[in-house]
Amino acid sequence: MKQSVLLLGSTGSIGTQTVDVLNMHAERFETLGLCCGTDVETLYRQAQLLKPRFVAARSLIDESRLPAGTVAFTGEDAPERIAAEAKADITVLAISGYAALRPLLAAIRHGGRIAIANKESLVCGGALVDAALKASGAELMPIDSEQSAIFQCLLSGGRDEVKRLILTASGGPFFRKTREQLKDVSLTDALNHPTWKMGRKITLDSATLMNKGLEIIEASRLFHFGAEQISVLIHPQSIVHSMVEYRDGTIMANLSKPDMRLPIQYALTYPERVESPCEPLKLDLAHPLEFYPADTERFRAIGMAYDALKADGIMPTVYNGANERAAEHYFAGCIGFAEIEDCVAFALDTVENRPADAIEAIAQADRLSREAADRFVARAASVRRR
Repeated sequence: MKQSVLLLGSTGSIGTQTVDVLNMHAERFETLGLCCGTDVETLYRQAQLLKPRFVAARSLIDESRLPAGTVAFTGEDAPERIAAEAKADITVLAISGYAALRPLLAAIRHGGRIAIANKESLVCGGALVDAALKASGAELMPIDSEQSAIFQCLLSGGRDEVKRLILTASGGPFFRKTREQLKDVSLTDALNHPTWKMGRKITLDSATLMNKGLEIIEASRLFHFGAEQISVLIHPQSIVHSMVEYRDGTIMANLSKPDMRLPIQYALTYPERVESPCEPLKLDLAHPLEFYPADTERFRAIGMAYDALKADGIMPTVYNGANERAAEHYFAGCIGFAEIEDCVAFALDTVENRPADAIEAIAQADRLSREAADRFVARAASVRRR
């Protein structure tokens, strides 16, 4: 019997690769629904390919371009409405940014498996997500390559046997640059990731290492280990996706060629492993694998993430929200690359911590963090005009 799948965020990088996997394994999966933000042209093509029962978009949909009988939802709350209506066996959450939190909670309430590729919703709403999972019995499966690797490595031992989780980071395009050199990097350089092909925002986050900071917090939320049991190594080849060290000194590692379709497929088929469209890793042809400590003096994003995780409350939301807003200002040419970190640090220093015990508190924290980022950018612009 086929499993039904709802894909939230179908037109982005993870979404389009999920479509590839679903199309390859059409004998296993029925695509129940597709949801996008505003890229309806891609949505129409996906709908004609996969013939979903439901589609959704935040912008208007021309229903004449959909397969006959397909039901469409539109508007800002379209992701939540389709998640509530579809009641899929598996929901793939590939919506980017903080905006995924409410659709995630809606999907969890209706149970099943949630294959999650969105770290921001866990960073901001960890406690709410945990409570919703306990209430519904839904299952959360990571898609991010690092978190999928940790999940798989944790299958090798008991929780009380784990010494630490080791997240790997490519280091992005600027791993070997000094802080002084980072002041002059261009947007084109920042978006030129050496190993992964991803969306614009996550590529920028990989260049600043904000993405790794978010993953530190995400790993704590997913696997319930404290900051002191999570570490980061720079691994430029992106072959070892992450590791788990056990108390006897054994380190279990997950290796494959960089291809997001592999963790996507694993999240869909777990606990079974099936043939994949990905090119296999040939260790005899691979270059040497290098590992370096993460330099938190040069890339402050990691240190700030640990601080936000330890502070808890709304501070992880502030870290994320300020980074999202700083990225918008950077793309608009309002601040330089190195100022992204300064912007996030300013928000963490100026927004007062409080409990993140309700969706309204998290929403307010997100708003305050973006306002703080705006104040930083305004001050930076004022200084430059003098």
